Amino acid sequence: MSGRRIAILGDGKMGQTIRQLAVEKGWKVTAVVGERESDGGKGITALSLGEPEVAVEFTQPDAAVGNITACLRAGVPVIAGTTGWYDSLPEVTRIAKETGTPLLWSPNFSLGVNVLIELSRYAGTMMRALTEFDAHIVETHHAGKKDAPSGTAIAIAKAASEALERPIPTTSVRTGSVPGTHELIFDGGFEQLSLTHLARDRRVFAEGALKAADWLVGKHGVFTMRDVLELPARG
Repeated sequence: MSGRRIAILGDGKMGQTIRQLAVEKGWKVTAVVGERESDGGKGITALSLGEPEVAVEFTQPDAAVGNITACLRAGVPVIAGTTGWYDSLPEVTRIAKETGTPLLWSPNFSLGVNVLIELSRYAGTMMRALTEFDAHIVETHHAGKKDAPSGTAIAIAKAASEALERPIPTTSVRTGSVPGTHELIFDGGFEQLSLTHLARDRRVFAEGALKAADWLVGKHGVFTMRDVLELPARG
């Protein structure tokens, strides 16, 4: 049982999943704020959020920056789960440091996906000399996901391609209600090697977000899930 106080920005499927799991785990949900209520961050203050210890943000790319910035300026530590806004990450990072409010962002809060990103980096290193293998990433999400490729696919591609020392193309599929599937494929003339993560339920992302939220309280700085999971430093 956590007992921590948490506000949720975003009342869509992801926000509702986090709320449900938070209550089950003993968190006190101080507010669930929809996009219209937050008004791009204009309606967000510590008081309007119920004075939480931490907030989680899962909305849409065009609303995320305003919401995250408002939380930072209000002194509310924030977990940023929305993707598709990372062009603004340097400015948001600056605001976090300027205000002294901790920020944790991640393209994916699944614990398994974050391990997959590190495995992709290692696989790229191992496959570097095997030029007869082509590399490709395929990611599949529900039809309502706005950004393509996904933030997770971008992170996998960055990790693997830097190690492989050549770019890796990505194919994005948007269909049905798929929570999220990511596959890194190395294909040779007579064999194929693949690394795959399959999310079976949205609760996997909620679980990781709550783990990150609990970890962030009392911290100072800007972090990612690498810090939460204490993954080894990059070589």
